[in-house]
Amino acid sequence: MTSDIELYFHIPFCVRKCYYCDFLSAPADTHTRASYMEALERETVERAAEYAGKTVVTIFIGGGTPSTVEAGQIASLLRTVREHYHVSEDAEITVEVNPGTADAEKLKVYRAAGVNRLSIGLQSADDTELAAVGRIHTWQQFLDTYEAAAAAGFSNINVDIMSALPGQTPESYSNTLQKVLGLKPGPVHISAYSLILEEGTVLWEQARQGRLDLPDEDTDRELYSVTKAVLEQAGYVRYEISNYARPGFECRHNCGYWRRRDYVGFGLGAASLIDNVRFRNGENLQTYLRNPSDCREDRQVLSIGEQMEEFMFLGLRMTEGISPEEFARCFGKSLDYVYGEVIRKNRDDGLLEWKEGVPRRLALTEKGLDLANYVMAQFLL
Repeated sequence: MTSDIELYFHIPFCVRKCYYCDFLSAPADTHTRASYMEALERETVERAAEYAGKTVVTIFIGGGTPSTVEAGQIASLLRTVREHYHVSEDAEITVEVNPGTADAEKLKVYRAAGVNRLSIGLQSADDTELAAVGRIHTWQQFLDTYEAAAAAGFSNINVDIMSALPGQTPESYSNTLQKVLGLKPGPVHISAYSLILEEGTVLWEQARQGRLDLPDEDTDRELYSVTKAVLEQAGYVRYEISNYARPGFECRHNCGYWRRRDYVGFGLGAASLIDNVRFRNGENLQTYLRNPSDCREDRQVLSIGEQMEEFMFLGLRMTEGISPEEFARCFGKSLDYVYGEVIRKNRDDGLLEWKEGVPRRLALTEKGLDLANYVMAQFLL
C-alpha cells in the first residue's frame, strides 16, 4: 500500500437530472440532504483508522451537484477530514459546481474552507442547446457563477463543455469554445466531452423514438477536431483524451486515477481502489443513512493480469503515455514480454508510438487517440 491517498466524496443530489446523465444522482429535499451530509461525516470519521499514516494528496467533492448542499456543510466536511486524516499542505481540493446553485457567498465559504479548485459545468454557451439537454442554467448564469468564483479568489478553475449535442452545429460549438476562451480570467483547465447516449436516460429514450436531432458522425468528428485545434492554438495542452490544461494545472486527482494511485470513495455508490482491491459503497440511500460504514460491496481483488490491463488502458489515456520501466517495477515482467505483439501491431498501424526521452514512454499517436477504445481493448489479456 502506498503512502499517498486520494479522497473522493459523492454528493448524489441535483436540482433536476440532466437528460444525458446516468450518474447516481437525484433531487432531494433539505432534510434528506442534511441527513446525508451528517452520514457522510460519520463515514469519514469511522473509516479514518483504516488510513492512518497515509497522506491525503487530493480531495474531490463530486456528484450529482455538490453545490446543492449548504456551503457550511461542505466546510464542515472538510474540517472533519483535516481533523481525522493527514492532509498534505499543498493538497488539491476540488468541488464540482453547477451554475444556478452557487452564489458569491457560497463560493467565499468554499474558499475559506480551503477549496482551491473548482470544476464548473457549462456544457454549452448556447441557451437552446442547454435546454435541449436539460441543464437548469443559461449562459448568463454561468457567467455570473464564473465571475463570482474569480472574485472569491479561485484561480484554478475547470470548465466542462460538451460536443455532439442535439441541434449543435460546428458554428455553435465553435462559438462555445470562443466564449470560454474569452473569459476573464481565462480558465486554466477545460474538459471537453462528446455526448454519449446512455441507456435509460431521457436523451436515449428520445433517440429510440426517433425524436432526437443529433449531429451526424462526420460532424461529430469535425467537432472533435475543432476542439483540439482551437484549444491547443490557445495554449492548452491536451494531457488526457478529453482534458486540456495550462501547463501545471492538470487535474491531480484525475491523474491519480489514471496512474492507479490508491483512492477511497465516501458516500453513496462511491468506488475505491486500495492496495489493488476494488470495492464500492452500496446505492441504497436509506441503508446508507442508517449505517454509512457498513455498506461496502462488490469487493474485487485484482489479479496480476487485471492490474496489468488497468495499467495499460488507464495509463494510455494520458498523452504522456506509460513507462516500460514502471511496468517492469510493478509486475516483475517486461512490457515487451507481456504485450510485445500488441504493441508492434499497433505501432505498425500508426496507433502507438515510442516517445523518445529518458526514460522513453509508450503513447497513443494522434490517430491512436481518435481510436483509443479500439487500441485499449487489445490490452485485455
